[in-house]
Amino acid sequence: MTAPPSPARRRFLCVALTTTGALLAGWRPLRAEPAAADLPLELLGDDLTTLGPYVRIERDNRVVIGAPGCEVGQGVITALPMLVAEELCVDWSQVSVVQLPYGYTQGSAGPVNRYGHQGGLPANLAEDWHALREAGAQVRARLLAAAAREWNLPAAGLRCEAGEVIAADGRRATYGALAKSAASLPAPRGPVALVPPSDFHIVGTPLGSADALDIVTGAARFGIDEYAADALVAAITRCPFPGGTLARYDDRAARQVAGVVDVISFAGPKPDAPFDGVLAAGVAVIGSSTWAALRGRQELDVEWMPAATPAESTAALARNAQALLDGDDPGLEVRRDGDVAEARREARHLVEARYQSPFLAHATMEPPGALLDLAGDRARLVASIEDPDAASELIARMTGLPRGAIAIELPRSGGSFGRRLRTDYVAEAVLLAKSVAKPVKLMWTREDDLAHDFYHPPGLHALSASLDRRNRITGWSHRCAAPPRTWRSTPLKGRPPNAGILEPDVFPAGLVPNLELRFHPQASDLPRDPGLGTYGAFQAFAVECFIDEIAIASRRDALELRLELLAQPLPATPGHLSPLDRARLIDVLGRCARRIGWGVPRTDGHGIGIACHAALGSFVAHGFEVSMHGDALVIHKAACVADIGSVVNPLGVEASLTGGTLASISDALHGAITTRDGRVRQAGFKDYPLLRMAESPRRMEVEIVASDAAPALAMHSIQPGAAPALANAIFAATTVRIRKLPMWPELVRMI
Repeated sequence: MTAPPSPARRRFLCVALTTTGALLAGWRPLRAEPAAADLPLELLGDDLTTLGPYVRIERDNRVVIGAPGCEVGQGVITALPMLVAEELCVDWSQVSVVQLPYGYTQGSAGPVNRYGHQGGLPANLAEDWHALREAGAQVRARLLAAAAREWNLPAAGLRCEAGEVIAADGRRATYGALAKSAASLPAPRGPVALVPPSDFHIVGTPLGSADALDIVTGAARFGIDEYAADALVAAITRCPFPGGTLARYDDRAARQVAGVVDVISFAGPKPDAPFDGVLAAGVAVIGSSTWAALRGRQELDVEWMPAATPAESTAALARNAQALLDGDDPGLEVRRDGDVAEARREARHLVEARYQSPFLAHATMEPPGALLDLAGDRARLVASIEDPDAASELIARMTGLPRGAIAIELPRSGGSFGRRLRTDYVAEAVLLAKSVAKPVKLMWTREDDLAHDFYHPPGLHALSASLDRRNRITGWSHRCAAPPRTWRSTPLKGRPPNAGILEPDVFPAGLVPNLELRFHPQASDLPRDPGLGTYGAFQAFAVECFIDEIAIASRRDALELRLELLAQPLPATPGHLSPLDRARLIDVLGRCARRIGWGVPRTDGHGIGIACHAALGSFVAHGFEVSMHGDALVIHKAACVADIGSVVNPLGVEASLTGGTLASISDALHGAITTRDGRVRQAGFKDYPLLRMAESPRRMEVEIVASDAAPALAMHSIQPGAAPALANAIFAATTVRIRKLPMWPELVRMI
């Protein structure tokens, strides 16, 4: 492994902030820890002074701020440094942003991360928001104290502005001139006053991505771009049968390919063991180049043995789901309010429908991959990951190395959608690097990615609603048959089988007097993950389409029906989440309805649809305007309105809302992973098509609601409501009710 450049080779000054070490001012409580020696090169400037783990200040007043989070396209490389810069009182034009590496270290009180939580998604966004601001405020307090000491003035009479400390008598000093003196001062005791939101000049301002120039010029380094001079390249053929094993292989032809160095086989996970390592058995071809590895893999003669369980197929799984919902087994009770059977007996009208969704792949633009160097007593990983803690623990477990000896670099990732929270590809790289005793760059192809994913599970939903004489909903039943997400999942160990599938607090739970939710678990050998969206996302398509069907059946306005439900009091239910903030969901629905032209009479054959979703403090409504032109679906307009609390970078949130909406349209129209004879049938974008530009909305409107509420993650609610809003719009335009995803094959079949 190449040794990091010595700081002594450049004029670098790393000044301890206390007598015992550098200040760790970040997302965890402030504590003194030893100064880090493995800083990114961008933080080793000509005369940079370190002030906390995130900030370095150059003598010429250039400010370098480190971004701690994993950038997977959600914008943290810009938004997180914005919080620090706001409290520093610097102009954004003064700031350079660099991606920080994984910051695991051993402190006096045990293992800590010098940069706080570093996953792609904050553990608690509201808490992290405050702590990063506090980190910037700590540096500002040191600079004020340094100026006060130099001028012999009280610090309370000084102020910071645009990278300068200013006294009441007009004296000024740049941060660059004060940095070394500030670094020699003790850390402030107790909390430091934060900049009031009314004085924000960076937070809340729309800013382009900090690495946008690198991206558009091709200079940005993604995980798949990383190489090492002496690294070998690996390509793996994996068992196509989930849970299957290697029967035999012949590598003689593969070894004859120029550049092939070795061929290595490895076993898959043990049956029923958690998916905490490799995902499938495989045979790896190790080559001196990517071409050699891929060509050698083509020459392998491999025979696989399916698992002992019956070969899985999409058709059989669908038949089983129907049988479960038609059978006498009541399933697992998830929630019961009142008496649904009594409401059904007394109902004037009954509305019933079933909705079906398929397996979905993450299909990130950058397939998985990893560069791993195991050099004696140290390791270096460079990979597009979203959970460096998990990667660090995995490498330590598989190699026996202490975690402090494992360096992890965090390049920008080409998307995640949750896929990079898994570390199966890192486990493969560890196995191979140990076998060849050289650095290994593991390459996945698109075919590998689609055939070996943690899939969003399929589901069949049976819903029924009881209506009284005034067409009010008096009873609601939602039964779902689906493979549990909890299967072989360490993060969900101990959770009920319905977790992540049929959640107890999703709209309209608590708003209907008689309600029951029941879950029927299905067996499936395909690895599973939530995919896009979080709490309640799995049931959103069925629920939001069914609301529309109830409105049509009862001759009600679908928006008015939603608003009527949300007007009901919502008592807290012991053991469930906090009550839904109905006012915020009502607000985004109203705003979206106005943007999409809800209620405006139409004579052009266009249809309007609307839907909404709320989860964990985020509230999003979608609206679509569509029509059919011959055999083509035209999406004339899409509207997305979101209330996600306080926003750091509106431009980044707008991009997330737009991208999430487009991704949801893509999945809704075309996405489906299917199996036959126990094997995934999709092998590339030719049979797992993505949304084409011609299919995209002609016009896209995004509105971010101004809010002082605690910040929440937009991704919690961006995508769940888009698909049902589109289906509702298609019905309004065509009278074709689509209850099965993906939509396009169904629309072609039914129209």
